[in-house]
Amino acid sequence: MAKDTSLRAVGWAQSFPVSHGVRAGRRWTRGHLVSLAWTESAPETVDAILLSVSELITNAHVHAHSDAQLVLTWDSHCLHVSVHDSDPLLPAEQPEDLTTTGGRGLAIVDALADGWTTHPQASGKTVVACFVPPGAPKPRHGGDVS
Repeated sequence: MAKDTSLRAVGWAQSFPVSHGVRAGRRWTRGHLVSLAWTESAPETVDAILLSVSELITNAHVHAHSDAQLVLTWDSHCLHVSVHDSDPLLPAEQPEDLTTTGGRGLAIVDALADGWTTHPQASGKTVVACFVPPGAPKPRHGGDVS
């Protein structure tokens, strides 16, 4: 019998306005994560995803002054968390400054995700982070999720 190599994917999308998007984005994400079979066995991964969603939506609101379009895509290997904003400027690495209360969002995502990347687009940019559940192979290309 031939091995089934077809890709099975599922995804969800929602826009979160600057006025009240971070908490709503976390709640919306948690609701959709319940449908993934590995969420009960990997609560640490769920926590990492929720914190990353918070950071990415906050970045869209604070730095881009934009609503955040959040897309979750599960492709049976990786949960891709994509956040689009309307600012065309790509995120820049911030120098470490322990006296400030902000500027660590992408460093947090970098520490939690199995890989992340940024895609410039005509209408802004999209930051995509990949989360692989325990036991699944890690992404190829050094964590690049492009």
